[in-house]
Amino acid sequence: MTEIEITADLVRELLRERHPDLAGLPIREVPGGWGNRMWRLGDGLAVRMQRMDPTPELQMKERRWLPVLAPRLPLPVPTPVRSGEPSERFPKHWTVMTWVPGEPLDESSISRGDHAADTLAGFLRALHVEAPADAPAGAPIGSHPRGCTDGFERFLQAIDPAAIGDVHAVRAVWADAVAAPEWEGPPVWLHGDLHPANVVVSGGTLSGVIDFGTLCAGDPAWDLAAAWVLLPAGAAARFFETYARADEATITRARGLAVMKSLFLMLMGQNGDRGLPGGKPHWGPAGRSALDRALKGL
Repeated sequence: MTEIEITADLVRELLRERHPDLAGLPIREVPGGWGNRMWRLGDGLAVRMQRMDPTPELQMKERRWLPVLAPRLPLPVPTPVRSGEPSERFPKHWTVMTWVPGEPLDESSISRGDHAADTLAGFLRALHVEAPADAPAGAPIGSHPRGCTDGFERFLQAIDPAAIGDVHAVRAVWADAVAAPEWEGPPVWLHGDLHPANVVVSGGTLSGVIDFGTLCAGDPAWDLAAAWVLLPAGAAARFFETYARADEATITRARGLAVMKSLFLMLMGQNGDRGLPGGKPHWGPAGRSALDRALKGL
């Protein structure tokens, strides 16, 4: 897939054409991004430019649903305020959104583990309400872990076994998740992709959640995996106590999904032929730490 070169001049030209009242604001690139590239716009806004994503579906979901969800969520989330459609200058979609201040967790750390556990639990309690019938489907995201067995195996086989360590333990946690009962409640709203690059921190704790491109309805275990993927060691038990809605089967599914998500982070951080295109080397250690936490459980 050919990557489109996005520059500050291009962003400003697009704003002049579509939203000239915003075109005079300072523009500066936000490092990172894969499917989309972000540019700060003044102090309170950002421009989300479709980059490698083959379709505009992810941005369309954010435009449709974040204004509905944001007012009842206890942490800041990016909310669309303006939009841009494909044109001769830029043949993909772009969205002006509110900026969520803080440092991405993959470039920072959490030092206030209990506070972060309570904050994440409160956020997910507010998000995990029954989704409407027209909420987007996300399969395999939101489905039972057994539907992701092929992906789990691909991740496991692609990573150097020496980096994983106890492969038997990894397989055992995954097998428990696959054998766990299905989610019996109604499909609830899910972020769907809670990993260290999709949350921001300040003051040693979580302060915002970003990148809702995988927003969908389904099994809350997908988001509850964040108890191990995001929080420091020893915080998972506090998180589930505060969340107070997860039965044993849901926790088992969440733990298996945390293992799979950890393997993905490790794969993204892996160099050479075994890695993934657009890899993030600093995600490897984050994935390794998350895997250790998930294997230890509560």
